[in-house]
Amino acid sequence: MRTAQIKRTTKETDIALILQLDGGEIKIDTGIGFFDHMLNSFATHGGFGLQVTVKGDLHVDCHHTVEDTGIVLGKAMGEALGDKSGIARFGSSFVPMDEALAFAAVDVSGRPFLVFDAAFQEQQVGQFDTCMTEEFMRAFAFNAGITLHTRIEYGKNAHHQIEAMFKAVARAMREAVSPRDGILSTKGVLA
Repeated sequence: MRTAQIKRTTKETDIALILQLDGGEIKIDTGIGFFDHMLNSFATHGGFGLQVTVKGDLHVDCHHTVEDTGIVLGKAMGEALGDKSGIARFGSSFVPMDEALAFAAVDVSGRPFLVFDAAFQEQQVGQFDTCMTEEFMRAFAFNAGITLHTRIEYGKNAHHQIEAMFKAVARAMREAVSPRDGILSTKGVLA
């Protein structure tokens, strides 16, 4: 089974994470309710098992908790994929949520990059700063070694926009990590 377990402790966060690419238990506790909801959506719509416990310096704000979780989830994704052989490599998805529509495309290439195109009218959803959506996606993409393009096509409600984006990224990742024979590269390696 394609899994990774990572523990990372800094002066700002203490994170324990287990990722199972082929499904498993979902249990999320970051101390930020909306972020828990987004990670739960990511795991559910990606078909991933994901257990995350985070103790962060939330007395400062949500920045370190969200970004560091993206770092650890990205590292776990990279570790679980190993040499990236036997995967479809590419994935994309459009996901609607009420008035909002989000798009994501991913290349599990070993070359990290992020294109993020979204503007949120609201600055917060619960205790989650909406600007942290981009920080999470960047940390995830760069630490997973993937190219990720994601954008909000339209929408007004930040909750709907961000949730649609997390689901679109999850579905694109699910497609990209789905089984396929060989290494999908003219070079013969993904790095």
